[in-house]
Amino acid sequence: ATDQASDKAHDWNALHAVTLTPANRSALDKAMPGTRSVLERHEWIVHGTCSGSSQDAYFARAVLFLDTIDNSAVGTLFAQNIGKRLDNATVRQAFDTAFGAGAGDRIRLACEDDGGRRIISEITIGLRGDVIGTGGIGELIAGSSKTDPGCTGGIVDPVGMQ
Repeated sequence: ATDQASDKAHDWNALHAVTLTPANRSALDKAMPGTRSVLERHEWIVHGTCSGSSQDAYFARAVLFLDTIDNSAVGTLFAQNIGKRLDNATVRQAFDTAFGAGAGDRIRLACEDDGGRRIISEITIGLRGDVIGTGGIGELIAGSSKTDPGCTGGIVDPVGMQ
């Protein structure tokens, strides 16, 4: 089967392993708990292969961007609201605070039902420009198009506990 077929079937173990330096592997494992289920293979097939970069460079930039977000008003907002509900407008405002006016218009929340709770399951961030280059995440967000806001909000679950 092709990597795309295996990915579509959610058979990520059948995908080729992602090759990273030990330092980048360690950083990615910390940043993305889903590596325990080889999520990075899916992310590479769906997003990384279009980047024109090596797997190592792609994931190094992803970890850098995540660290930047975690150490911003967005990261603070989520850290202070674990177990509580956040609405989309509040998350978008945090992106504006962290990355400039209009940044919040370029993010989309996804939510999922988890028992009797609706949790925030994903934030999609629009980026446009040389994502693998030296540009900062703020300028890459600013260069993207406005997007549909997605779900109205949900509960912030601890990382890896879903």
